[in-house]
Amino acid sequence: MALPRLSGCWGALRLLPRAGPAWLPGRGAVRPLSSKPDPRPLLSALLSSVKRASGRYERFLERRFPRFYLLYATSHRGFKALFLEAKEIRKIKINMAHQGISFQQLPYRDMERLRQFRRDLIKAIPVSLLSLPPFANYFVLVLIYLFPRQLLIHYFWTPKQQVEFLNIYHGMRREAYPDIIDGLARATQFVADQQIRDPMQRLCTKVQQGSHPGVAELHAVRSLFSGHPLGLNRLRIWQVKALSRVLFLTPHLPTIFLRYRLQNHVQEIQHLDRAMLKLGVKELSDEEVNRACYVRGLNSTRLSPAECREWLDQWLKLSCTLKDSEASLLAHSMVLLSTNYQAAKE
Repeated sequence: MALPRLSGCWGALRLLPRAGPAWLPGRGAVRPLSSKPDPRPLLSALLSSVKRASGRYERFLERRFPRFYLLYATSHRGFKALFLEAKEIRKIKINMAHQGISFQQLPYRDMERLRQFRRDLIKAIPVSLLSLPPFANYFVLVLIYLFPRQLLIHYFWTPKQQVEFLNIYHGMRREAYPDIIDGLARATQFVADQQIRDPMQRLCTKVQQGSHPGVAELHAVRSLFSGHPLGLNRLRIWQVKALSRVLFLTPHLPTIFLRYRLQNHVQEIQHLDRAMLKLGVKELSDEEVNRACYVRGLNSTRLSPAECREWLDQWLKLSCTLKDSEASLLAHSMVLLSTNYQAAKE
């Protein structure tokens, strides 16, 4: 009778789950997927150490070598700003491709970003090419240190250099202002229609005597700038070169290229003006207003934001009412509306 009892107990034991040693997981236990440590805390600690070391290094430079620290900090901020701007430009380009829109259909800020980034890229290409040969980067660094205005884009200018260089550039284009106004006065002497010739002569005399003209006075002579004698295709070559200097374009090109580039840049400004009018001058920051005035011929570094906004309102009243065929008047207005504006305010 004992044998059946033992066989029954043995069968019951076989139905129970087998248990292994305490250090081995059972069949129903959930095993971890990986036994490797989490690298995130280690990476975070490493980044914190690098930031602390960088902060100590910057404080050391600022204390012992203030001039070198200024260059170092400016370069650091410049590369960071340039990288962020390149990302924004990429987003704008992707949106343009997805939505199938052109440059003229962009909002003002996107349009202005593309315009400025393109000019910066053109300026940076020669420096990049000079750096390609072996060991040439040391020579380029010396050139950059000696000629920062000519070789560096505005991201790498110090705040003091920003004002200094903008004043220098404006002084260079302002040298062409008297020649442009004299050219207008001489060209209108041969206009047969006295009703148009006399207002133009009075306008030139007013500017030459130091007064600031009104937008209505420019509207009264707009017909002279769409054909003979002051249309862009009718201007003499020295007049085209002078206007190119006002727009910071090189005058050392064949005539056909000078006219083409001048017309394209003036039309680009007009597209920007129309987008700005949609946005509203009040929506622009003080920095954006100052930059917009400077691009259009006014030295905004010596004017208050309120004065710049007042001038920009006058400019938009003229620009946004002109036709594409009257681009010559817009180019000349960069001179006529900015020559005496600061003196009139003083």
